[in-house]
Amino acid sequence: MIFSAILLNSIAPIPDGMWRHPRAAAGYDFATPEYWEDLARTLERGGFDAVFLADLLHPHEVYRGSHDPTLQFGAQCPIHDPLMVAPVVARASRHLGIGVTVSTSAEYPYQLARRFATLDHLTGGRMGWNVITSFNEGSFRALGIEQPPREERYARADEFLNLCYELWDSWDEDAVVADRDSGTYTDPAKVKLVDHEGKYFSCRALFPVKPSPQGRPVIWQAGSSPEGRDFAARHAELIFAIQQWTPEMRAFDDDMRGRIAAAGRDQEKARVMYQLQVVTGETEAAAKAKLAELEGLVRVEGALVLMSGIFGYDFSQHDPSDPLTDVAATGVRAGLESILAASERQEGGFTIADAARLYGLSSGSPLVVGSPSQVADTLEEFADEGGADGFNLLPTDMPGSYRDFVDLVIPELRRRGRVRTHYAGTTLRENLFQP
Repeated sequence: MIFSAILLNSIAPIPDGMWRHPRAAAGYDFATPEYWEDLARTLERGGFDAVFLADLLHPHEVYRGSHDPTLQFGAQCPIHDPLMVAPVVARASRHLGIGVTVSTSAEYPYQLARRFATLDHLTGGRMGWNVITSFNEGSFRALGIEQPPREERYARADEFLNLCYELWDSWDEDAVVADRDSGTYTDPAKVKLVDHEGKYFSCRALFPVKPSPQGRPVIWQAGSSPEGRDFAARHAELIFAIQQWTPEMRAFDDDMRGRIAAAGRDQEKARVMYQLQVVTGETEAAAKAKLAELEGLVRVEGALVLMSGIFGYDFSQHDPSDPLTDVAATGVRAGLESILAASERQEGGFTIADAARLYGLSSGSPLVVGSPSQVADTLEEFADEGGADGFNLLPTDMPGSYRDFVDLVIPELRRRGRVRTHYAGTTLRENLFQP
């Protein structure tokens, strides 16, 4: 099994209200290097493959058509730039990968390719890029550009990535000769000028960064729509998704393997990970007591701010006691579909408040609660029957929930031979794909 820790560079690591937990931030806050250094050391001690930094370019503003609830509840705001965290994490660890979310709608290929190549050097080959196209109107308005339709965003992202590949691949691996006698540092014959003229981008440039340890960052993608899944099949090495139950995981895995093959790629060059949340303790009773405490921190309205912003639908127009129904979501549908699926399995279904309480804690992910052996049993089921290669672990309080997982669950998984005891390689890609 492979593991990454998914969180934001924010007061709210993702769930609602966790900043109020008594052990949250352990005496320091997310805006300091100490926060990230401590997290990096914890995750590497547990053999995690990477820390995965999600991002939101612009704060939520859908609920009540205002930023005020977002600010009031600390609903993923303040949120800082995730890319700046990478060197801090790298300095505090030796093997832990760093996956960073950057939108192709907010950047130019040349600049971003240069940034990622530089960071891959600085981290010793541990960078990953989670490619998104952005979904909320506020992000595009902040950038001063018009929000294109979904299909066009993915077409633009395709060209964006292909141009980045051209830039990263424009230097031969042995282009740098550093010959002191002849005075030649780089052999010009081994560096190609990139001359790209496409529908969305024009670039004529000599890429200025020498080949990095990985050559290019590991590509992450979370595709839930048909367009997103096809995009992931063409590009992604790590595909992550939200599916509540084992049969749905297996169906998603089978679908993605088929799309990867149809795209002409080797299926062994991609890993499928599922987002989940774990609440564990020494015993089942201890885990359930922790869960009760966490559930008490989630505010219905704070969770509705998140749901409205992420799904792209204003839930303030409904009474929280109204039944949950499918809505015309313009944002990320994966979380909504997961909540709707859970509602269908609940006798009488969910009210909107029920959905908010669940989403506010787990973001629509499977919530695994129990002793270390019970958690390990569930993860093995997801891997063996659901086809999961690994898991994107969503926190509750920070950094305590990751410490719980590393100190309690990882030893049990190691005892069963399901996770590494040491890192096989030096780069993120090597650790993901070497036996």
